[in-house]
Amino acid sequence: MGVITALKNQTKNQQRVNVYLDGSYSFAIERALADALAIGLEISYDEIEALKKLDVEERLYRRAQGLIGRRPRAERELRHRFERDEIPPDVQQAVVQRLKDRGLIDDHAFVEAWIENRQVFRPRSALALRTELRQKGVSNEIIEQHLADFDDERAAYAAGRKGARRYRSLDRETFEKRLRGYLLRRGFGHTIVSSVVARLWREISDREPESEDTK
Repeated sequence: MGVITALKNQTKNQQRVNVYLDGSYSFAIERALADALAIGLEISYDEIEALKKLDVEERLYRRAQGLIGRRPRAERELRHRFERDEIPPDVQQAVVQRLKDRGLIDDHAFVEAWIENRQVFRPRSALALRTELRQKGVSNEIIEQHLADFDDERAAYAAGRKGARRYRSLDRETFEKRLRGYLLRRGFGHTIVSSVVARLWREISDREPESEDTK
């Protein structure tokens, strides 16, 4: 048992509060937890240990918020980071549940955002997307729900247009070879790749101005 004699904000981190018992520093906790304390309050050893555990949870929660703020995260992806840092399972579960309750973790929303982002910036085949999402720890059931109507040929064409702009000055044989490799590396099948490469070559050829010899 001890009596809280001071609550002081840390100089380098204003979100942390140093707690003093009976005139001496005892422990530090997050400001959100310290708001429930007051000078003169008696506190037992068990209450101190409970506060320290809540502090670990609060810090982990704030860290997870920061990670999610940079980009959406799958549940398993976050848990993997927690396990790597040897966070106790009960603390992990408490933080994950808080994030779920606030809508910050939702594997369905994560998959939707991942597929949309890929198709806008780095188009991939359904096969490649499945591989990426499994690596993030998303369940096969959720992945298949969101890729059930995925149009591989449409995605290959979108990806191919990006590559075609890069190779448009090349002769046909080199153009097709480079673009074929570009699409195959993104997981598209040979049949779709052949169709898309031929289509894009036709489109580029149709846009090219006629030379003087052909007028």
